[in-house]
Amino acid sequence: MPTNEQRRATAKRKLERQMEHRAEKARKRRLYTIIGSVAAAVVVIAAVIAIVVINRDSGGETATATETTTTPSAAPGAPGALPPFTAPAGLGENCQYPASAEKASKQVNPPRTGKVPTDPAEVSASMSTDQGNIGLLLDNGKAPCTVNSFASLAQQGYFDNTPCHRLTTAEQLKVLQCGDPAGEGTGTPGYSFANEYPTNQYQPDDPKLREPVLYPRGTLAMANAGRDTNGSQFFLVYQDSKLPPNYTVFGTIDETGLATLDKIAAAGVAGGGDDSAPATPVTVKSILLD
Repeated sequence: MPTNEQRRATAKRKLERQMEHRAEKARKRRLYTIIGSVAAAVVVIAAVIAIVVINRDSGGETATATETTTTPSAAPGAPGALPPFTAPAGLGENCQYPASAEKASKQVNPPRTGKVPTDPAEVSASMSTDQGNIGLLLDNGKAPCTVNSFASLAQQGYFDNTPCHRLTTAEQLKVLQCGDPAGEGTGTPGYSFANEYPTNQYQPDDPKLREPVLYPRGTLAMANAGRDTNGSQFFLVYQDSKLPPNYTVFGTIDETGLATLDKIAAAGVAGGGDDSAPATPVTVKSILLD
């Protein structure tokens, strides 16, 4: 029977082949786009007496910050829905993972930078814990830089035999948080990266970034210590939760996984509060790409 290390190696080779194929497809699409743009320009010049100018302004920012702890806090008020997704310009084509001030909790290599394919739009993964399995569907189409990092960490065994250090059962926030090998809520992989969906659907100064939205049951999202401080910690939403749209959504949880989370949540929080370590300790045994 193959070991976890052998399965990870097989999955890594498979992913690398897929990535090479997708990169070639992306290169061809860009070539066709350039050819189409040149042809369109010729048509415009020929019809210069009937010029119509359409301006489409799009803004964005690239920021880096060090990651410390990652504890999302609920915001008051009735939440709206997560915004519809509109692909930002250059989506997935400039993924950067600068070193953070904190040392890596577990030594790993940072993921590849630069152009990251968004095809396929979804990548399945299996999260094995000592409390049950949790199936994940990673949203590569909406959060390619996040999925690229998560997959890289999983393939290097970063999550293997690590605790889920935080369970919240508060009225507005019901999540299980994992991804810190130290189990203290301050661990990082030694690098950080920028927020993606839903944060990138707003201008940086949009007041709606401070208003709660609904992170529905079954959401997989990144925890952070402020904008663009993502690292390795993530949270699994087992009941609808209210948060400002400042936490990257990068996947969903399957029904088997939700049943596992419900069992963990039903046991409550250690010490009887509503925000601390789970009363039933949870250990992530491995995360494997399917």
